[in-house]
Amino acid sequence: MSSTSDDGGETIESIRSRHRDAAADVVPEHTQLYIGGEWQDAASGETFDTLNPTTGEVLASVARGGEADIDRAVEAAWDAYDEEWSETSRAERQALLTEIADRVEEHQEELATLETLDNGKTLMEARMDVGGVAEQFRFFAGATNSQSGHTRDEPGVHGEVIREPYGVVGQIIPWNFPLAMASWKLAPALAAGNCSVLKPAEQTPLSVLRFLEIVDDVVPDGVVNVVTGYGEEAGDPLSRHEGVRKLAFTGSTAVGKQIMRNAAENVTDVTLELGGKSPIVVHADADPEEAVGVIAMAIFANTGECCEAGSRLFVHDDVAEPILEGLIGAAEGMTVGDPLKEETDVGPKVSQEQVDRTMDYLERAKEGGATFLAGGDAPDDEALSNGCFVTPTLVEGLDHDHEAVQEEIFGPVLEVFRWDDYDEMMTLANDVDYGLAGGVITNDLELADRTARDIEAGYIWVNTWHEMSPGLPYGGYKQSGIGRELSVETLDYYTQAKSVKYGLD
Repeated sequence: MSSTSDDGGETIESIRSRHRDAAADVVPEHTQLYIGGEWQDAASGETFDTLNPTTGEVLASVARGGEADIDRAVEAAWDAYDEEWSETSRAERQALLTEIADRVEEHQEELATLETLDNGKTLMEARMDVGGVAEQFRFFAGATNSQSGHTRDEPGVHGEVIREPYGVVGQIIPWNFPLAMASWKLAPALAAGNCSVLKPAEQTPLSVLRFLEIVDDVVPDGVVNVVTGYGEEAGDPLSRHEGVRKLAFTGSTAVGKQIMRNAAENVTDVTLELGGKSPIVVHADADPEEAVGVIAMAIFANTGECCEAGSRLFVHDDVAEPILEGLIGAAEGMTVGDPLKEETDVGPKVSQEQVDRTMDYLERAKEGGATFLAGGDAPDDEALSNGCFVTPTLVEGLDHDHEAVQEEIFGPVLEVFRWDDYDEMMTLANDVDYGLAGGVITNDLELADRTARDIEAGYIWVNTWHEMSPGLPYGGYKQSGIGRELSVETLDYYTQAKSVKYGLD
C-alpha cells in the first residue's frame, strides 16, 4: 500500500507555479565560482544545471569548475592566509563567526526555502537545518578560546606544545544537508585559523552560494572559496592538490576511500564522515507508541537521506506486533508531496538517480524473498509524477547478509528483524561494515547503558534519534569514517601539534 499523497486538487502545473514563484525570490544572483572574494566563471566557461527534484525543472545554471579553478582557489586561499588570516586573533575569529551566525538567522526562511527547492527536503526540515547552521557557527565562535597547548616543566627541562592551523584545507560536502554540512566544515576550520576551499555537491550548490552572498562583506577575501562542479572534475583535483594540507569529506564510503587514496599522494591528513547502516534495538519493555515515533523519525526523516538513519530495526518478539502495526500505520499515513507545503511529511529524493538506486535495492529485496509491509513504490498521484518520490517502506523477511541489508540504501527503507536472544541479536546488529550511529529504545537505564556500549558505532541515541547537540563528538567506527565533528575536539582535527623544547643547561 502506498502512503497518502497530497493531492488536494493539486496538478503538476500548480506545483510548478508555486516552486517557480518561490525560486524567483530565493535563487542566488551569483551562480559562479567564489574565489578570492570575487564571483568568477569557470576557466572552461562551462556550466551545469541544478534541478528541482519536486518538479524536474531547472533552478539555475551553475559554473562547472575544474582543476584550473581548484588551482586558483587554493592559491587565493594561501594568499589570504599568508597576508591576513594567519595574523587574526581568536577574538577576531570569534567575532566573525558570531556575525555569520547572526546573518544566517536573519535569512533563515529564505535559506530554508532554497534548500527545499534544490534538495527536496520539507520546509520544516529545512528550517531546522538552517537553525543548526547558525548554531554551529555560534558554537565554534565560543570554542575559539577553548583550545590551548600545554607545557612540560621539571628541573632543567622546559617544553611546550603549540596548536597551529594547517593553513589551507579542502572540504567536500554532500547533497543531503547542503548548508548544514558546509557549516560543519567551515565553522571549525575558520575557528582554528584556517582558510578553506569548499566543493559543494553538484546536485545542491545553491544554498552555499547564497550563503556566500550573505556573508561576502563579512569574510575577508580568499578565506572561504567555493568551487562548484562534479566530483571527478573538481573534487578529485582538490583531494590531490599538494597545496591542501588537510581534507575533510562527508559522503559515501566508496568515495571516502578514493579520497584517502588521493590524499595519500601528498600524505595529506583527512577527516571522513562516511556511510552508515545504523541499528535500532527495541527492548521488550518499550512503549509501542513511543517506539513507533522514534523509529519513524529515525528512518523517514529527510526521506531517509541521512548517513545516520536508523535503517535496521531489531525489535523484541514481545512488542514486535504492536510496533510493526504502528509503523505500518505511520508509514501509510504520511503525506508524500510538495515539500513547500507545511502539511507535507515526506518530500522527494534529491534526484532521479537516487530514486533509481533505491528502487533497484527494493527490486533485489523482492527477489531475495522480502515481504513488503508498507510502501516500496512511488506515489500514484499524477501531480507528483515529474518528481523524485519514493513512499516510506517497511521490509521484513530478508536474510541479514542480503545486500539490501548490508549496504546503504539512503532512502526511506526500514528492514525489520525480530529477536528474543540478546547476544544473537547484537551479533547481527554489529554485522555490517558501518558503525556511524545506533539507537536503543527502552525504559531500563541499565539495559540502555549495556546496549549503547555493545553497539559498535560512534554516536548512540537512547529513546530519540537525529538530535545532535554541539559539544558531543559525532563520527563513525569501522568504515563509517575517521575523526569527529560538532565538538571542541573537532578543532584538534583542524590544527597540528608543535612541540618546542628549550635547552636550559
